[in-house]
Amino acid sequence: MQSARLLGAAATVALAASFAASPSALAATNVGDGPISPNLTKISLLNTNDFHGHFTKDFACTVTTAQNELGATFLSAGDNVGGTPFASASQNDVPAIDYLNALDLKASAVGNHEFDKGFADLTGRVQARANWTYLGANVYRAGTTTPALPAYKVIDVNGVKVGVVGAVTSDVPSLVAGDGISGLTFGDPVAAVNRTAAQLKDGDASNGEADVVVAEYHEGAAGGGDATLASQTARGGIFAKIVNGTAASVDAIFTGHTHQIYAWDAPAPGGGTRPVIQTDYYASHLGVLQLGYDPTTKKVTQYSVTNREVTATTAACEADARYRSAATIVDNANARADVIGKQPVGKITADITTALKPDGSRDDRLRESTLSNLIAQSYVDSINKPGRPGGVEIGVMNPGGVRADLKYGTDGTVTYADVAAIMPFNNTVQTIEVTGAQFKQVLEQQWQPEGSSRAFLKLGLSKNVTYTYDPNAAAGSRITSVTVDGQPLDMGKTYTVASNSFLVGGGDNFTAFEAADATRKDSGLIDQSLFVEWFKEHNPASPSFAKNGVAVENQPKAVTQGEEVTFTVSGLDMTSAGAPTTTEVEVFLGTQSLGTFPVQKVLTTAPPFPTRNETATITVKIPADAMTGAQQLVVKAAQTGTTVTMPLTVVAADQPSPTSTPTASPTGTESPTASPTGTPTGTPTSTPTSTPTSTPTSTPTSTPTSTPTSTPTSTVTGPPVVTDGDQSGGSSSSNGGVFAGAGALFAMLLAGAWVLGRRLR
Repeated sequence: MQSARLLGAAATVALAASFAASPSALAATNVGDGPISPNLTKISLLNTNDFHGHFTKDFACTVTTAQNELGATFLSAGDNVGGTPFASASQNDVPAIDYLNALDLKASAVGNHEFDKGFADLTGRVQARANWTYLGANVYRAGTTTPALPAYKVIDVNGVKVGVVGAVTSDVPSLVAGDGISGLTFGDPVAAVNRTAAQLKDGDASNGEADVVVAEYHEGAAGGGDATLASQTARGGIFAKIVNGTAASVDAIFTGHTHQIYAWDAPAPGGGTRPVIQTDYYASHLGVLQLGYDPTTKKVTQYSVTNREVTATTAACEADARYRSAATIVDNANARADVIGKQPVGKITADITTALKPDGSRDDRLRESTLSNLIAQSYVDSINKPGRPGGVEIGVMNPGGVRADLKYGTDGTVTYADVAAIMPFNNTVQTIEVTGAQFKQVLEQQWQPEGSSRAFLKLGLSKNVTYTYDPNAAAGSRITSVTVDGQPLDMGKTYTVASNSFLVGGGDNFTAFEAADATRKDSGLIDQSLFVEWFKEHNPASPSFAKNGVAVENQPKAVTQGEEVTFTVSGLDMTSAGAPTTTEVEVFLGTQSLGTFPVQKVLTTAPPFPTRNETATITVKIPADAMTGAQQLVVKAAQTGTTVTMPLTVVAADQPSPTSTPTASPTGTESPTASPTGTPTGTPTSTPTSTPTSTPTSTPTSTPTSTPTSTPTSTVTGPPVVTDGDQSGGSSSSNGGVFAGAGALFAMLLAGAWVLGRRLR
């Protein structure tokens, strides 16, 4: 992946030169809306990607109309099954397979979701029922380069041999449960396509021969719509490699996986252009590609390409036998699902949704949501029920696993179908034991590896977990503080986490879980069924708009009595449906209010990730009589219930202020004292009464034993626990007084010895 980063000018020139030296398969031109020349043989191809079981009569009509109009062959770039809506998922995706069979799908790249239930299910149950061929040129038997799936299929289209080569994203191991693909490795998709295309053009009939080669990549550009080919290839990564590195012998490139829509003319090796296309997702569009093949030169010299929007069923479709077959499957599948899905399981008091994008559409995976957090909480509640494994302290949910929203409708009733549509993958719920340090690393991994299709993935967390982060800090050091059940995260303590098998297995690049894999236990319970059960027992359910993760810049680490401290909090509000807007926050030191501060309604856009709504720059004065030692600075937003907890050390005015981040206490916690046990973690309705009134009982009293924590830091730093990523701001600028006399010096030395002694115990 690193080699596919943004190419510099010199590298681009070198790459172009290498292409020019290669045989040219496609010195073609896009004829736009014009016809393919009658002197050429027309090859018409239809394509879908990321279908995900969204079978409709309208899509069937669109496909059959194009087939009859153009004599076209129907292909796919993968994810035909898996991640499907209730009508398909409740019937194990059998209707989706039968529907695509009825539409005469000929070949498909294998997508990552084809592996949701394991390789054996794909090659057994799914492929046995499917009339089309699944292709995976870069799917190998573990430890070998032996293909585990067919790499290509040659199809006769209008008398021309068209070789269809399929490849899937190499990220599959991070996208599906590891147990199901344990015998496989996933190689470079571009290298695999190029190898296979070369075989189809080498004149050796024993390894397949084709006149025209098209690639079906289950991988694609991160952006579409208004984005341009230039902007997407400039990002580097796998898409730039697909566009620039796919061999000259490939005449057209179909893509998928990233749920985008585009039809671009990409510079082709040797001159001319070749089409690069993706057709949105969930069967909203149909890709239509026509190639003009010159039988004399044996080259494609013209093409036209478009994404045809799916439209309503026509009378002509009603008379078509192929359409009627697909439509019957739709009717029967919906009827069976309707019986199952109408069963009510509970009620909600308001919409509970994923994060909404700026245009109002669902599923912004960069942002925290009411629904992801609710699911994470359901894991904790479900596994801690009597008779279950129990002991779960933290629930976690990956945003990509949330496939639908809960809408209030007319009376708030939630049905089986509503709940099932949210988590269609039928993962098992598992537990894993991680240290505080490992859990902090999990939170750090929300910032995805460089070059990933998505730069950030916001985890849903159970309501007892909050954290702060510095959006400007370096990778791996952005998380600045974490609390669990009102207590600072203990780096050495073991916490039991519950989630779905995909995430616990290290999915979505949350590889920190893998270090604790030996402790992973499978409950044997299906997440979808547990969520249905949870709704029946938590009736009615309400959205909580209390955020668990808030950005803090210049987060204070140590303050002096009487000192003024300035810091900025941002990302106070969610974007889920119905989320209120915070207009002011109140700041507390322990139980003492330090004032109320206005919040600016502003959107901070990425980078740095994640994007954030609402910002407040806060200046507070630490009371001159504030209790010294470890305390908490708390920012509360009463309108949402969001609470920002920042551990810090208060230094006496006549003592020097520490200049470094407070190190862990002897027990390994991030702060020597506990968070207030009354920190609000539930729904907003309980927030105003949950001010941190318990702080004084959990912090050291102002006896001399608490004072030495404010002495200058020793070179002995203790456990390597970082509680603040921002090393530049928030520290005191004053020593709070000048020591005079031998007695004062002696007292300081004693205090330093006391700290050193504590650290070495």
